[in-house]
Amino acid sequence: MAALRQRFLGWARPRAPEALPAAIDRKRVYVLPTPFGGFIGALLATMLLGALNYNNNPALMLGFLLAAAVHNSFVRAHLNLSGLHLLALQAEPVAAGDVMRLRCLVQGDGRRDRPALLFDCEEGTVGVSLRGDEAQRVSVDWTPAHRGWQQPPRIRVQTRFPLGLAVAWCYFWPRTQVLVYPRAEPNPPPLPSAAGLGNAQAHRGRGDELHHLRDYRSGDPMRDVAWKSSARAGQLLVREYEQPIANEQCLAWPATHGLPQQAIAAGRGPAHRHACLRALAEMGDG
Repeated sequence: MAALRQRFLGWARPRAPEALPAAIDRKRVYVLPTPFGGFIGALLATMLLGALNYNNNPALMLGFLLAAAVHNSFVRAHLNLSGLHLLALQAEPVAAGDVMRLRCLVQGDGRRDRPALLFDCEEGTVGVSLRGDEAQRVSVDWTPAHRGWQQPPRIRVQTRFPLGLAVAWCYFWPRTQVLVYPRAEPNPPPLPSAAGLGNAQAHRGRGDELHHLRDYRSGDPMRDVAWKSSARAGQLLVREYEQPIANEQCLAWPATHGLPQQAIAAGRGPAHRHACLRALAEMGDG
């Protein structure tokens, strides 16, 4: 089944990634009966054959009216997708193997409302309804397997509106690149400890982490007295805290394996983390 689906995708439009904004026209919408629609079609065929056999005009009229309703449901499902636009696609970087959320900005052409639209990429399905030409954000999930700048796969949009007799679907394949961080190593080696690379030290002072208990000294604040421990020991004991202060940790090419040939100044916070992970993601396989 997977091989058959991949073979069909090779012929489905679009056949290559396309620039945004992208629009769905009538040539890019595919329609097939659902299992329920196939059952209704077989029932109508049997009904019409019986009506022809017995020359029953009321039964013929009812059969043709029901067949017209089925036909119109196919047309309406097709029109529910035709004219849909994908305006933009964004994604926050994640590590390879983690789920990436692709945020799509979609919009109708204003000719009609578009209820019961289903968006999916590789994992899960998200339902949305559009009114007129309103723009709305839809998030679909994708799991990238490799680090670096990656091309997202096709995004499928389908609908079974209005009667569930037909399923219509189409594809968006935006030509855009999303950044994927390298996967974290399960059992990483320890940080280099050679001279000049820095190490971590701890400074005892007024910090947040309890270090030990010591004897009370004149001038110690009473809020630091450990009353329960003092009662057990028979003397006043005071909590001593420490606050870890880390020196700069510099990772140099000779002391590590696989770092990019570029220098990133010491820093902290999300921006610094992103700069380091981006440099690793963009590093060549060699």
